[in-house]
Amino acid sequence: MADDYDFPKGDLMKGKKGVVMGVANHNSIAWGIASQLAAQGAEMAFTYLGESLERRVRPLAESIGVTTMITADVTDDASMDAAFAAIEKKFGTLDFVVHSIAHADRDQLKGSFVENTTRDGFMLAMNISAYSFVDVARRASRLMPNGGSMLSMTYLGSERVIPNYNMMGVAKAALEACTRYAARDLGPSGIRVNAISAGAMRTLSLAGISGGRGMIAQGRSFSAMKEDTSMEGVAGCALWLLSDLGRSTTGEVVHVDAGFHMMGFPDSGEG
Repeated sequence: MADDYDFPKGDLMKGKKGVVMGVANHNSIAWGIASQLAAQGAEMAFTYLGESLERRVRPLAESIGVTTMITADVTDDASMDAAFAAIEKKFGTLDFVVHSIAHADRDQLKGSFVENTTRDGFMLAMNISAYSFVDVARRASRLMPNGGSMLSMTYLGSERVIPNYNMMGVAKAALEACTRYAARDLGPSGIRVNAISAGAMRTLSLAGISGGRGMIAQGRSFSAMKEDTSMEGVAGCALWLLSDLGRSTTGEVVHVDAGFHMMGFPDSGEG
């Protein structure tokens, strides 16, 4: 299954241990990143929520040599206590964490942001999509006595208004701010904290957004490179940020979207 992507083999992550949170299926960005890290020698644990997700993800994990699967509900402190106790028991210390977890109710991801955003929907999206990264950073940093690297996943809807992205855009903006503040706090401990802003890709998250599939075609058409965001590009960026190649880089939101984020007006093709 890891052969779906053309990842270079090497030893950039040899001897490094980490946790990947958010693998849902073979289209997940977290899966692409994990596959790249495995190709470079990393030892990993995956977290999951629920038996059905475990059944779907375990074959993927085993295909790249990941045998440690740990249940973790980011909305429940007791569950997170147990998860990180299990992680500490397995690895002792950590070198990296990939946080690729976000959620907003479907009815918050269509139509009018002002009219459709509810108090409960706002709180849920912020809890799972932003606060969970703060909680993970606090717990994981305690297992990084020799420094390390943390990575969160965001999207351009945090910076600009994207139709129907709505509450998720607000949550991603909060996540990016959390990334910067965590980078400030953890920097003296040698822990780097960054985010990747990937272009629209065929993930379960995109499927939950009204008109989400059209975002891929528009992203390709409006991008500087006139191409889709590739998993190889996103995973390669993650490898840079999580490995020693990323030394001295922290507090950054790195766009990997074929140049979509920098464009003003789409190119009409006319001279």
